[in-house]
Amino acid sequence: MTLYLTRLRVSRRPSARAVAALISPRDATARIDAHHKLVWAAFADGPERARDFLWREEDDGSFLTLSARPPLPMDLFEPFETKPFAPVLAPGERLSFALRANATRARRGAGRVDVVMDALHARPVAERAAARPEVAQQEGAAWLARQGESAGFTPLSVTVEGYATHALPGHRGPRKGQPQFGILDMSGVLEVTDPAAFCAQLAQGFGRAKAFGCGLMLIRRAR
Repeated sequence: MTLYLTRLRVSRRPSARAVAALISPRDATARIDAHHKLVWAAFADGPERARDFLWREEDDGSFLTLSARPPLPMDLFEPFETKPFAPVLAPGERLSFALRANATRARRGAGRVDVVMDALHARPVAERAAARPEVAQQEGAAWLARQGESAGFTPLSVTVEGYATHALPGHRGPRKGQPQFGILDMSGVLEVTDPAAFCAQLAQGFGRAKAFGCGLMLIRRAR
């Protein structure tokens, strides 16, 4: 199956600038929710359409999407930069990667839990802030290694560049106890062990919270 990798840039037209505060709110949680709706607008061609794309926000404010079909042109965006995505890989090939992921694991009696939050909660409250970067590195790397066991790759190096928690968009109720999810930004080098399994997982994405900009792994051949 051919996939499409697209860069979306918000239009510079006056009509788009007029709603800039709605497109990119300052509040981090509101921003994720607004961007989810914005990107979805480029793919929602009917009320029954299920999400069939992954997306992430880039540092320059653009969005990258990986989808089963090209996005629909619309006035809120500049003309799209779209290209087919069909990597030809071989066992043993090494790739540089970047991944923004909501990494979870099953916890008996609690369902799915964020791997970093779960590990931090096992530590005394006074130690959690200082331990957060180290725990994020350890748990993020371990989670990615587990992903690779079924997704046809082995991580050779993993750097957790950031970890942040966000309130679940759309939650209604008191702020105290509001559901949260964590986002890990990781990069490094991996080795492909099963190209078919790896490419299949690239299309599906990694981890959860894919509607909110997680799961899209960017790859290029390692030097």
